[in-house]
Amino acid sequence: MTATSHAASDAVSDAVPAGQAPLRVGLIGLGSMGRHHARVIRATEGMDLVAVADPGGDRFGVAGDLPLLDSVQALIDIGLDAAMVAVPTVFHEEVALALAEAGVHTMVEKPIAHDAAAGRRVAQAFSSRGLVGAVGYVERCNPALRALRERLDRGDLGEVYQVITRRQGPFPARISDVGVVKDLATHDIDLTAWVAGAPYAQISAQVAHRSGRETEDMVVATGRLTNGVIVCHEVNWLTPFKERLTIVTGEKGSFVADTLTGDLTFYANGTVPSTWDQVAAFRGVSEGDVIRYAIAKREPLAVEQEAFRDAVRGVGSRHVTMDEGVATLNVVEAVLASADSGQVITL
Repeated sequence: MTATSHAASDAVSDAVPAGQAPLRVGLIGLGSMGRHHARVIRATEGMDLVAVADPGGDRFGVAGDLPLLDSVQALIDIGLDAAMVAVPTVFHEEVALALAEAGVHTMVEKPIAHDAAAGRRVAQAFSSRGLVGAVGYVERCNPALRALRERLDRGDLGEVYQVITRRQGPFPARISDVGVVKDLATHDIDLTAWVAGAPYAQISAQVAHRSGRETEDMVVATGRLTNGVIVCHEVNWLTPFKERLTIVTGEKGSFVADTLTGDLTFYANGTVPSTWDQVAAFRGVSEGDVIRYAIAKREPLAVEQEAFRDAVRGVGSRHVTMDEGVATLNVVEAVLASADSGQVITL
């Protein structure tokens, strides 16, 4: 699936064909994300959570009446149709490759692996066996971004000029193995290419280390997509408020998607002519109508799991593929390379 291979309005199925048994699903990684995946898998029609594993224990009480397993092999031995991987990033490759070898369709939390080379190995392992491999870029399932993509696809903004994202907030205690680029900024890189319908052509970035950790905690990245859209990402763990905004500007105005609230607002270019000659001579825009859309809001994780379920069933292709996950990780590595070298990186 490419960034332009489907319209955002395509509905995700919420039903299972009659006569089909639920998918036997295993979950490995019972931390901050794993506990939510467990809850959603249990609530998703057509999915049956049959096994959970985490060698570090079950501090959130996710297992319930299931035995707590200590390895991916123990999980595989239960007998699975599909699996969800929510272990720390450094273990993604090891766990995903074991599941591929066992013939288990798998979704891996973002990013696909700790580096692009590992991501390519994981993607190849699943594609070569004809298995569904997905990456958990849940922001694509946010109602605000789905509504935004739908409106862009039908031309409501006209030509798209620019995408700006701001993803800021306090440091999350759940993170221990990667910096803010591989944790948070990877969301913005994925969603920007998806929303704008084109991959990255070049990127330039600056990072900062202000919290005493080995990895970076602030990044500002600017770049250009292959279709000419310019982009800017501001991401950090050092802002004392939480912000999750995607702003898309084009010939007819700007869309602002707030993924914290799931709201989408359109700021239209004004159509009232100016009689002030100095202003009228500037080929720009003026403020027009503002519309905040009433859109259906479902939990993004539920939409994501349904998309994965449907892909495994062979009745949908709305999941984020592992090839897309690798493409995003290539850009992530280019961001870090640019910050290190001070150079613009061409992809």
